[in-house]
Formats: sequence, structure tokens, C-alpha cells
Amino acid sequence: MPLFKSTAAIAIAAGLVIAPAPAAPTAPGQTGDLSGLWQAKKRFGPDIRGELTITRDGKSWRAQLAGRQATVTADGNTITFTLPNGEGSFRGSLIDDGNRIHGHWLQQRTVTSGTAYLTPVDLVAQGAGLWRGEVSPLDDSFTLFLKIDADPDGGARVFLRNPDRNIGRFLDLQHITRDGDKVTLLGKPGGAEKEVPITGGTYNADDDMLSIFISGRGATYDFKRAGDDSDFYPRPGKAPYAYRAPLARNDGWPVATLDTVGIDRPAIERFVQMLIDTPMDSVHAQDIHGVLIARHGKLVLEEYFHGQDGTQLHDTRSAAKSMTSVLIGAAIEKGARLSPATPVYGMMGGGNFPPSLEPRKRAMTLEHLMTMSSGLHCDDSDPKAPGNEDVMQSQDAQPDWYRYALDLPMAAAPGETAIYCSTNPNLAGGVLAKATGTRLEDSFDRLIARPMQFGRYALNVQPTGQPYMGGGAQFIPRDFMKLGQMMLDGGVWHGHRIVSAAWAKRSTAPIREMRGLHYGYFWWGIDLPYRDRKLPAYYAAGNGGQVVIVVPALDLVVAIFGGNYSDKVMYVPQEIYTPQYILPAVD
Repeated sequence: MPLFKSTAAIAIAAGLVIAPAPAAPTAPGQTGDLSGLWQAKKRFGPDIRGELTITRDGKSWRAQLAGRQATVTADGNTITFTLPNGEGSFRGSLIDDGNRIHGHWLQQRTVTSGTAYLTPVDLVAQGAGLWRGEVSPLDDSFTLFLKIDADPDGGARVFLRNPDRNIGRFLDLQHITRDGDKVTLLGKPGGAEKEVPITGGTYNADDDMLSIFISGRGATYDFKRAGDDSDFYPRPGKAPYAYRAPLARNDGWPVATLDTVGIDRPAIERFVQMLIDTPMDSVHAQDIHGVLIARHGKLVLEEYFHGQDGTQLHDTRSAAKSMTSVLIGAAIEKGARLSPATPVYGMMGGGNFPPSLEPRKRAMTLEHLMTMSSGLHCDDSDPKAPGNEDVMQSQDAQPDWYRYALDLPMAAAPGETAIYCSTNPNLAGGVLAKATGTRLEDSFDRLIARPMQFGRYALNVQPTGQPYMGGGAQFIPRDFMKLGQMMLDGGVWHGHRIVSAAWAKRSTAPIREMRGLHYGYFWWGIDLPYRDRKLPAYYAAGNGGQVVIVVPALDLVVAIFGGNYSDKVMYVPQEIYTPQYILPAVD
């Protein structure tokens, strides 16, 4: 997902407005009244949810949802409808001899991320010409925490935490000033040398409430004081941590205890206690949302923090690139006319290369995309590169991001060098869709979600409505972790062949070197220290601290999820927690 680059863009895109003038001096003692933890949350819906009913009366089809009605179009087994005023749409198919309609709901763009999402819907026949199911769109909410502490000089220091997008990291708030009922927040956005006013609001002493203006994120947020039980902290209360085995759920994961799989329980208890005791003393404090461990195919640790409980969908950011690799391998396993050697421009051209196509583009293959060595002028670390993810997603001249990518200039010959760019996996998704003639959400549901017993999920979409395969899909943590276990088991999940053993081996092999690490088909590779040797490992990784790490020699899978988006501390899970705390506990 896009990362904001310039100071001005940071402030605007994060949703705060730089104030036009410095704040008035603070009267002595006034800011001391504001010391403590403040919390605000806005929920933006969506309200279009709940029971979906589809009826058929002869050739006439109707849909009812959340008090709205719409005419349904039935084209063969394909069922579609769109609610009035663009409040959402549905696309599905009649399956099981007409006893079910399975498809996806496309909700409106969210306020939190600015994108729309596809979520699965399953309707079951309730009689002749009647189907019912549940629409459960991705919840759209935005939470902010303000931590205010008095300075010895009478001022007040402040930082902002936001578990949804981590906008506090971009703004780097430093101080809050107060003049009567007016307050001003000052910070150093984008690494600025001097503090500047960021935004402001009011303090209502009668209600003990701070009202802060947040442009683009629902306007004014009303902050109320929060206590020790706030989700700002990893866990409420002071009780010491005591290990409990994960609960069995109807999701395919066998569960066991740490002891039964050769993992030292006291060592893991100390690790989890350390996470619980992490001081929330700055915007850069570690923000771990979940830690899961599986060994010998059994889930043996599942712990959540900051109000997470494992039932919510979690943003996987670029870790979902590895899911793109799995989906391509799964399609090939089921007979898609596709291989790593498939020419990108030939496939996207319907089997024909465009006239006068330059030789380097003609030579580009699917493997080049999957190893980030396409040669396209796209580099997510270079805001001047036209294929940079931010640049592509910010422009509106070309809403078809496949076409946008294909039109990019070349910076190198395919295979010459590996440069990290999210345009590559997204275009790889386009190649897959073209090869199969099937919408990506349907391929994902049929080839991965259903055979791997996934629950709810939310696929973020491009302006054209196709899932964006460069990252940002949201999953239940236990479900996303299954991708690592399946790859460890040679491409099989509980007897279901998802990808071939050859694909599982090749896609996680160190094919390229990038950023000082190994890289395969959208899987990273690293050598982790273990006792007196190094163990090869591969992992899916995403902004904010999303990792699924596989250590084949130990038959081990570790999944960690977090909220340190765009902060360098997001690398702690794979660089510190896994090698220094988890691996030493494994026999």
C-alpha cells in the first residue's frame, strides 16, 4: 500500500492539516490538566450488511439487503446486481445444482484506507426460487490515541498512536499547547527539523473532552480519557501471563501444547510476558497484534494484544504478495495455460505481442515479475519512478493498473536486477486472470480459500474492481498462517493439493538477491541463527510487521502481526523476536 513521501503529503494524506500560524503561548498549568491517555474512535459503517435475500419468480429476479431492493441480472449461472446510489454490488454463481449462490460483495470505498473490498458471500436455497445468505463487509473504523505527559518546564509532550494506519508515525507529534479552550498540536512531520503546528481543536473542561480536527478522516474526533484497560496497552491488568494452548476451531488447524512439540514453555512464557510489558512510551513502541506458532503441523501458540482476539480481519499488506505466488501456483496445478516462462505481453495481448513492442518487453516473462526482475521502471523506494506504487495509485489518468504497468518504460533488461516494486505482483495477477479467463476473487476462493478452510477475508480492489495483487488483502491470522504451513508441507493442506511440490520448492528458493536478502516467487529468504549454525528460512512479509516465517529444518511456522506501519521497528519480528526469543526455545 502507498507510503507517504513528502512532508506536505504526509500531513495531508495522514488526515491532518498544517495550521496557518503558531499557537498562542500556554498559560501556566493549563496543559497539566490534559496529562494522561486520551482515546477517540469513529465508525464509518458500512451500514449495508446483514441478510441478503435473492428471489426468482419466473424470469424475474430481485435482491433485498439492508432495506434496499435491486433488480438481479441472471446470465446463465452468473448472478449480479448493484444497489442504487452505488452502495455496493454483488457478483456470484449458481452452484450445487442451484442449491447455493456463491460470490462476492463489493462494498463502497472505506474512509480508513480509501479503497473498496470484496468479501465472500454464500447463499443457501430456502425453497423454490429463494436464497438467503449473510453480507459481512469489512468494518470501517478509525482509532486514535493521544498520550500527553507534562514536561518539567511546564509544557506538555504528546504522541499519537493509530493502530489502523499508524498516521502518528508520519506526523511525529511533539507538544500540545493550550490557550483557554483552544489547543494546538505541534510536530515534526516527515523528519522536519523544527516543530510546526499540525492541527488544533478545543478542550471542554465541563465534559473533560478534547475535540481535534482530523481532515479527511471523519472531521472532528472527540477524545475521552482512557484507563489502564484501554487497547492502547498490550493487555489490561497486571496479572502475570500463563500459557494456554490454542482453542480448537472448525478451521482445519490441529492444536496441541508447546511441550508436546518440543518447545520450551517457560521460554515462550517469558517472551509473551515481555510483549505484554512493552512500554507504550512513544509512537515507535512495538505494536504487536498477534503471535502464532505451529510445529509439526499443529498450532501451539496463539496470543493477541491491543484488543485483537483472532476473529478480526488483519491487514497483511505486502505479505499478501506471497499469496499471489500461491494463487498462480494453484492455478497452474489445476491446468491453467501458464508457466513461469509465459511471456507477459503476449498473454496480456490475448496471445499476440503488440506491434512494434520493444525487445526487452517481448522478453519479459511471468518469472521476471514474480522475482521482481521485470526491468520495468518501477521502484517502490524511488518516488520518481513512474511505476512506484504511490505514483500509480495516486494518478487517475489511467484507472486500469494493468494497462498502466504495461505502458511503463523499461529501466533494465528483464532478469538483469531485482528491484522491489508492487506493480510486478499486481501485473502478475493480471497475467493469471488473462490466462484463466476467471476473475481473481473467484480463482482465490476456489483454489485457496475453500480447500484451505479459510473463513472471512477481504480483498482490496483496483479502480476496475479486480483484486489488487500487490498487497493489502485482509485475513483472519490463523487463516493467513496456513499459507506457510501448506508450503512447508510441500504444497498440501490436509490432503488437498494446493500447489505442486515443485512449485513449493521453487517459489521459496533463493532465486534472486534483493535488499541483502534472498528472494523467490514473492517469498523472502533469510538465514536465521540457531545455536551453532544458520538455518535457511523463507517468509511472507508486509509493512507494519506482518510476517509468516517458515523454518523447514525445525518443521516450524511463526506468524506475527502488528501495527508499526512505515516504521523501521516493523522488522523486529523477523530480525529479533524470531531468532532471539522463539528459535532458542525450540528443541
